[in-house]
Amino acid sequence: MVRRRSGGQRVTELQKAAISACVISYQEEDRIEDCLRSLDFCAEVLVLDSGSEDRTRGLASALGARVEVNSPFPGHREQKQLAIELARNDWVLCLDADERITSELRTEILAIMAAGPEVAGYSMPRRNEYLGKVLRRGVFWPDRKLRLFDRRRGAWGGTNPHDKVVLAAGEEQCKLEGSIHHLSYRDFAQHLRTVDNFTRIAAQALHAQGRKSTLIDLLVRPPAAAIKSLLLKRGFMDGWRGFLVAGMACYYQFLRCWRLRRLTRRAC
Repeated sequence: MVRRRSGGQRVTELQKAAISACVISYQEEDRIEDCLRSLDFCAEVLVLDSGSEDRTRGLASALGARVEVNSPFPGHREQKQLAIELARNDWVLCLDADERITSELRTEILAIMAAGPEVAGYSMPRRNEYLGKVLRRGVFWPDRKLRLFDRRRGAWGGTNPHDKVVLAAGEEQCKLEGSIHHLSYRDFAQHLRTVDNFTRIAAQALHAQGRKSTLIDLLVRPPAAAIKSLLLKRGFMDGWRGFLVAGMACYYQFLRCWRLRRLTRRAC
């Protein structure tokens, strides 16, 4: 069920781009304000919340956002798709509550919208901040995401929890240089919880598609993920954080493969 809460009016009127910024949220009172402030150049800011019990919705409304609630949470892909369907503009800019638009990216987006978009979507790198430092190597960079697009020519797809925007056949996209600033995790404990939660969701989604995990997957994929992050993408140059990220990438692959393999065996 979708419920609406009206947002307040902003005191200062800016020249807005004809974009609906779409943000999904849950228990984000400590991060939602900075996210929404970075989107104040958009004609509409829509927050689709999944039942927060903290101050998330109230803070969003106070900043002028239009707040909607869709609970229980249906899945990352489904919630983000609903958000763009609720938007009032066809051009949408999608963020998570732990992301912010940088000034460089803002300038690029305003220039594109002023001149008129030439393609169906635009991707941008994510500047991932991990445990107090922005990482420029490893699997955390450039971490390019397609987040600005025409919803008539694209939609949220992928496999939960790793959703992604998929453009219609024949549509093109361009790369932007400005980045999204991403506050990856509040602490290492949250990283561990996220890996536990995401691997469970991913294994269930893959199992539902009829996918299987072999013993070879279990033996090969985890170390391959660590090697890719640490050596091929030079994550070692990020110091101990780079080694930690590579280790967690290895752990993620192991846990996902192990859980998918267990689901497959139970179904036999």
